[in-house]
Amino acid sequence: MPENVTKKMLFFFPKCECEEPIIYHLVKDHNLRVNVFRAKVTPEEEGYLVLDLTGTEADIAKAVEFVKTFNVTVNTAGKGVTWDAERCTHCGVCLTHCPTQALCVTNPATREIAFVDAKCIECLACIRVCPFGACASAF
Repeated sequence: MPENVTKKMLFFFPKCECEEPIIYHLVKDHNLRVNVFRAKVTPEEEGYLVLDLTGTEADIAKAVEFVKTFNVTVNTAGKGVTWDAERCTHCGVCLTHCPTQALCVTNPATREIAFVDAKCIECLACIRVCPFGACASAF
């Protein structure tokens, strides 16, 4: 039996495709579990979904091909949040606001902040509190 995997993805919807029941089809027709982290999908506007898809590699691949038939751009890098090390002053304001420690101190001696992409759940708390704009969102 094939092993289940989880892949984080971003779906960008053009105006004309925002009313399609795509999540329904991912679950019902492609046997996937879907965990939506962020979404903005409204009629007459571009939209996006940041989500995890869990299922077999084959089911995920078929589902992604299905989604692409709607002219939806699929970003398999899966991140809408970025951290700019050049802009970060390592002030630490973000640390207590990051629920998963994606922003963390890796070396207590230097107190330098690091961003662990794999831990980020895109709650956007860092964007709201960073006084230097080191954290940004594609949305």
